[in-house]
Amino acid sequence: MFGAMIGDIIGSIYEWNNIKTTDFPLFQTNCTFTDDTVLTAATALALMTGTGYAQAYQDFSRRYPGRGYGGIFSRWIFTDDPKPYNSWGNGSAMRVSPVGFAFDTVEDVLAEAERSAAVTHNHLEGIKGAQSTALAILLARQGQTKSEIREEISTRFGYDLARTLDEIRPGYTFDVSCQGSVPEAIIAFLESESYEDAIRKAISLGGDSDTIACITGGIAEAFYGGVTDKIAKEGKKFLPEEFLTIDEKFEKLFGDNKV
Repeated sequence: MFGAMIGDIIGSIYEWNNIKTTDFPLFQTNCTFTDDTVLTAATALALMTGTGYAQAYQDFSRRYPGRGYGGIFSRWIFTDDPKPYNSWGNGSAMRVSPVGFAFDTVEDVLAEAERSAAVTHNHLEGIKGAQSTALAILLARQGQTKSEIREEISTRFGYDLARTLDEIRPGYTFDVSCQGSVPEAIIAFLESESYEDAIRKAISLGGDSDTIACITGGIAEAFYGGVTDKIAKEGKKFLPEEFLTIDEKFEKLFGDNKV
């Protein structure tokens, strides 16, 4: 999940200032973690402690305000009896990466991804976005090839993963829907040659840059065996100590999960 957080941080300054190139500094002084990272950490803690997802998401969001939460979610955070609101937004996919690392079967990953999504994003597309992201991570962890991952995700979820980044990039604009950003994030991973290259390609699409890079980053981390030491060292400077501790504990619990 650390790769998802780093993708969020790197993409944070490009969400409202899109670029259409892979040639940019990875980290700048105004980079920051956003709601993507906050809720990813919350998902990890929920998995480690058994805390309900709704409670974890509310707790973390209240303690880390002003991180770019969507309008409806911002109100949901402070609801006494939170209910799902049929969202198809990509928030369900941006926070799900820990699920793909914590479970070892397709059935378990799909079921848990749905549970994590459904407390807010109970729309079919919201659930699909979370499930496809988590499943791609599982398949990547377990040594599936990119061709196999492409085939499984496109067949199971109906996403068009045959497009290329060069075809998508020129006309791609800001899109917070799962159906309009999760396939693009997966394609960025599929065309990548390394973790860093995956993040650069994800951000080069434009659109909801931090979230696309977050989704791509989790899958790339699983496929390439982690984040390079240089990028990890720099990225940690932007994260609260609490999140680093959660990541460390999560890694100890689930880091040996393979086939």
